[in-house]
Amino acid sequence: MSIVGRPPEIQMRVLVVTNMYPSAANPGSGVFIEQQVKGLIARGIALQVLFVDRRREGPWIYYRMQPMLRRCLAEFAPNLIHVMYGGVMAHQLCSFGSLPPVVVTFHGSDLLGENLSGLLRKLISHYGIYCSKKAACRAQGVIVVARHLLERLGARRPKTVEVLPCGIDLEKFRPLDQGECRKRLGWAADSFHVLFATSAGDPVKRPELARAAVVLFEQAGKRIQFHVLSGVSNSEVPTWLNASDVLLLTSKHEGSPTIVKEALACGLPVVSVPVGDVPERIADIPGCYLAEPDPKDLAAKLNLVCASRRRLDCRDRLRDLACPAVAARLEQFYDEVLSDSVTAEIATRRNAEFGPKAQPVLPAD
Repeated sequence: MSIVGRPPEIQMRVLVVTNMYPSAANPGSGVFIEQQVKGLIARGIALQVLFVDRRREGPWIYYRMQPMLRRCLAEFAPNLIHVMYGGVMAHQLCSFGSLPPVVVTFHGSDLLGENLSGLLRKLISHYGIYCSKKAACRAQGVIVVARHLLERLGARRPKTVEVLPCGIDLEKFRPLDQGECRKRLGWAADSFHVLFATSAGDPVKRPELARAAVVLFEQAGKRIQFHVLSGVSNSEVPTWLNASDVLLLTSKHEGSPTIVKEALACGLPVVSVPVGDVPERIADIPGCYLAEPDPKDLAAKLNLVCASRRRLDCRDRLRDLACPAVAARLEQFYDEVLSDSVTAEIATRRNAEFGPKAQPVLPAD
């Protein structure tokens, strides 16, 4: 007999809890979360989003989540909760009692920390990692966006674990005419355009390393323009990617950077230090290069891209990362977590009634 967590005729109800989501104040924040939500809704899943807006409310909002959560549970009655980021938020939620099964997705910095200056901020970062690991112990399911994050979870974690990167919109991120994109942005047609994506003031991205590499490259007599992709609306990102000649990534650590997958979908070459799952993403793609975190090596790899000036042809490699494909895998994972939860509940009831070592009674001869 097989036990399933959800009969196929029953609609799944999922409450998504996240601290990153597009808003009027920050329309570009958490777009990859929004895309995942839309993909799940397209599969017929009933879904509600609880957006815990840390930017507006401050970090103490995580410790005041319980009334909001209880209200969502009462009004929406989900059969599963998906927390789409680790840290304090995930830890606080997993600490509440009487919850449906909980899935937590870890994206990178919630397990790797942040390269913040100052003792207090470093302590806060380490506390966030501690909270992530505690949440992983208490959750019924864990998702990491890249394989190298598994080792950061430690030994104590649920048996239901999945490596599942966030999906990308292959309809939006596709090759466009480079000349037209440059005209739209006002970029020079005869320069080599290097794109560097960063959140404003994020030291993990190591912008000083990227700029040092560009300076060396420029000293070799190349006409180059360095563009920082920050604060650009998601609808405009395809234009920036198609207008550029190369995406430069110099981060100290990453999970599964969405911008790399979007660049590949647009045919944009990538030069990156070996970080996150980038080596896996660009492996064996002619025109993409890994470099040491050294300005000279980065400049040399930029020069290789400049010499060829060719776009990539690798969209077929990204089909499994399209939003609908990722949503299908996520729904399958939900069913697995629900199945495990039902099995565990039956075992708990059996142990309570008969004892954990109860043996079947055999009929007398």
